[in-house]
Amino acid sequence: MRIRNRLLLLILSILLPAFVVASVAVWYVYQEQRKAEVAGMKETVRALSLLADRELLAMEAVLRTLAASPAMQRGDLREFYEQARRVASPEYSAVVVSDPSGKPLLNTRQAFDVEAPQGQADLMALRRKAGADGMVVSDLFISTVSRRPDVAVQIPVFVDGRLRYYLAMGMAAERLVPLLVQQGLPGEWSATLADRQGRVIARSREAEKFTGQPVRAGLRARILAGEGAGVHLGVTLSGIPTMAFFSRAPLSDWTVVLSVPQMAMRQPAMYAAAGSAVLLLVILGLAIVGAHWYALRTAAPIERLRGAATALGQGEEVAPFTSGMAEADAVSAALAKASEEIRNNKQELERKVADAVAAAERAQRALLQGQKLEALGRLTAGIAHDFNNILQTLSGALQLIPLTHDPARIRMLAETCQRAIARATKLTGQMRSFGMAQDARLATVDAGVAVGNVLPMLHSALPPNIDLAADVPAGLWPVTVDALQMELALLNLVLNARDAMPDGGQVRLAVRNEVLSERTTALAAGDYVCIALSDTGSGMGPETLARALEPFFTTKAVDKGTGLGLPQAYGFANQSNGTLALDSQPGVGTTVTIWLPRAAGEADGVEEGAVAGQIDMTATAGLVLFVEDDALVRETMLAALATAGFEVTAAASGEEALAVLESGAPVRQVFSDIVMPGAIGGVELARIVLTRYPDVHIVLATGYTDSRVNLPGVRLLAKPYDIAELFQALRG
Repeated sequence: MRIRNRLLLLILSILLPAFVVASVAVWYVYQEQRKAEVAGMKETVRALSLLADRELLAMEAVLRTLAASPAMQRGDLREFYEQARRVASPEYSAVVVSDPSGKPLLNTRQAFDVEAPQGQADLMALRRKAGADGMVVSDLFISTVSRRPDVAVQIPVFVDGRLRYYLAMGMAAERLVPLLVQQGLPGEWSATLADRQGRVIARSREAEKFTGQPVRAGLRARILAGEGAGVHLGVTLSGIPTMAFFSRAPLSDWTVVLSVPQMAMRQPAMYAAAGSAVLLLVILGLAIVGAHWYALRTAAPIERLRGAATALGQGEEVAPFTSGMAEADAVSAALAKASEEIRNNKQELERKVADAVAAAERAQRALLQGQKLEALGRLTAGIAHDFNNILQTLSGALQLIPLTHDPARIRMLAETCQRAIARATKLTGQMRSFGMAQDARLATVDAGVAVGNVLPMLHSALPPNIDLAADVPAGLWPVTVDALQMELALLNLVLNARDAMPDGGQVRLAVRNEVLSERTTALAAGDYVCIALSDTGSGMGPETLARALEPFFTTKAVDKGTGLGLPQAYGFANQSNGTLALDSQPGVGTTVTIWLPRAAGEADGVEEGAVAGQIDMTATAGLVLFVEDDALVRETMLAALATAGFEVTAAASGEEALAVLESGAPVRQVFSDIVMPGAIGGVELARIVLTRYPDVHIVLATGYTDSRVNLPGVRLLAKPYDIAELFQALRG
C-alpha cells in the first residue's frame, strides 16, 4: 500500500472514532444539561416555598407578641383593639379576636363597637383538625369587610393555662405578590402560590387577573392528592405550554409552582447539540479532503527523509535538500546538523527543563492564589450586596422621615432603620467568625437552650428527604460563647451535611457533657460540652479530610460553595477556647464534633427589657465624659445624652480625655470607644482612670478590637448599641 494511502487511512482511523466519541459526548452533555436544569428548578421552587413559610412565620411572631400583651391577658379588648391597629395597619391586614367557639369578638378593620362579622377563612375547621395548640394557616378567602382576597393565620391565646381566645391575622393576598416578583424570574417564566385547594393566592405575572382561580385540573389534582413536590407538564392559566415545578411548603401546606415554557427548557441543550453536530460534520469533511491532499504532498519527501535518516544512522554526512515542503526541508536541515546538536544540546536541554519546572511551580502558585481570590471575591460580593441592601433601606427611610408628618408613619420608618441596623449587626457578626472573639459579644448560656433555639432553623434548612434527629438532654453545662457564631457554625455544618446527601439521608445532632481526665493534643483536661453532628452522606477521603478545614478549600462545583463553612465552625470552636474534630469515611458519612469548655459561672438569665418603643430618659447626676474619635458618632451621641438630661462633655482622643480629668473637671462617668488613634486607647484610658480616679464609673464601647478587656467594674457595650442600653449602662 502506498504511503499516501496509509496516511489517509491513519488520519481517518483517528478522526472517525473521535467523531463517534464526540457524538456520544454531545448526547451525554444534552442529557446531563437537562438533568441539571431540572434539579436546579426543583431547588429553586423549594426555596420559594420556604420563603412563603417565612412570611407566615413573621405574621405568627406578630400574633405571639400581641397574645402576650397585658391587655390581652387581662381581657381588656378595647385597649387591645387600639394596640392591634397600631401594630397591623387596617389598610393591608386585620386582627380578629374570637372566643373558643370561633365567634368573632372584634375586627380591627371595623370600629370597636361594631359587631364583627363571621369570618370566611374557615379557620375553626382547620383548628379542629390541627388541635387546640399551635398555628393554623387558612386557604384563600374573600374578606367580609374589605371584599378582597385574603389569607389568615390563627393562634390560640391561653390565660392562666386555659384557652381564652383565638387570635387571627388576615392579610391581603396581594401582599404576597412582591415575594414572587422580587425573585427576578425571566420574563416568560411565572411563579404561582396556591392554597390547599389549588386556588391561586399570588402570581408573579397577571396576579390581579388570576387570583382566586384554580390552577389547571391536572396540576390541581396532584395538589389535592397531597404531593409534596414534583414536575408537571401542562398549560398555564395564560395558555402557555410549560414544565411546572411545584413544592409544598411544610408550614402552610401551600404549594409554590414555577412554570417554565417547555421550549425554554429544551432550546439551550438542543441548540448546543445541533451546533456541535454540524461543526463535527464540517470538520470531518474538511479533514478528509485535507488528509488526501496532505498525503500526496508528503509521500515523496518522506522517502527522501527516510534515506537521510538511514545515512545519519550509519554516521555518514547528510546533505540537506529542497522539496518545496517547508516541514520536510526543515527536517532535512535538522538531520544534517543532528550529530553536532546532539552533543551541544544536552546542557541546554537540562537548563530548559529546570526553567520549565520553575515556571510550572509559579503557575501553580498563581493558580492557587487566583482560586483564593475568586472565593474571597464571591464572599465579599455577597457581603457588599447585603450591605448595599441595608444602606438602601436606611437611606430610603431617613429620606422619607423629613417628608412625613404622621407620627405613626415616622415611628414605623424609625423601626425600619432599627431592623436594618440589626441586620447589619448580624452580618458583621458573620464576618467576625474568622477574627478574634469579642468580649462584648460573649455570653454564658445554657448549651441545651442555645442548641434548642437554633433547631427550627436547622430543620427548615433541610429538604424533606433528609431527617434531622436531635438528642439534647436536660442538665447540660453552661458555656461561654458568641451565640450568633454558634448558630452560624451549626447551620454551616447542617448545610454541608445536606450537600453530601443529594438523594436524602439522616442527620443526627447529639449534645452531651464530657469529662476529660487527661490532656489531649488539642484540649486540656477538664469539663466540656460536646456537640456532635453526624450524617449518612458520601463522606471524605484522606486527602480531602486533611484539607477540609483550610479556608477557601472546597470540593463543590463553581458557585456552589466558597470553602468557608467548616473553617467558620472551626474558627468558632477555637474562639470559644475549644476545638473541632472531624471523622469521615467515604460511603459511610461524616461526624463533626465541637468541644466547648464548661463555663465557670451560671448561664445568664434572660432580662426583660422595656416596652417596645419606650426609652428610660432618666439621667444621673454628675458630668459624663464622652470619648470618641469619630466626629459623626460624637455629634449624634452628644445630642442623645443631652436630650436625656445628662451633663456631658466630649473628647476626641484618650489624650484629650486625660487632659479633661487632670484639669479637675467634676467627671463622674467616662464613656469611651476602645479603638482610637494616639498612644492612649480606650482600654489604656480605663486602666488610668481605675488607678487615679477610682470613684469614676467607666463604660467602654467596641465594634472590633484584638485586645481583650478584663477590667473589674468596667461595663462593655457592643457597637452598634441601643440608646436605651447606653442610658441603662450610665445609670448602672
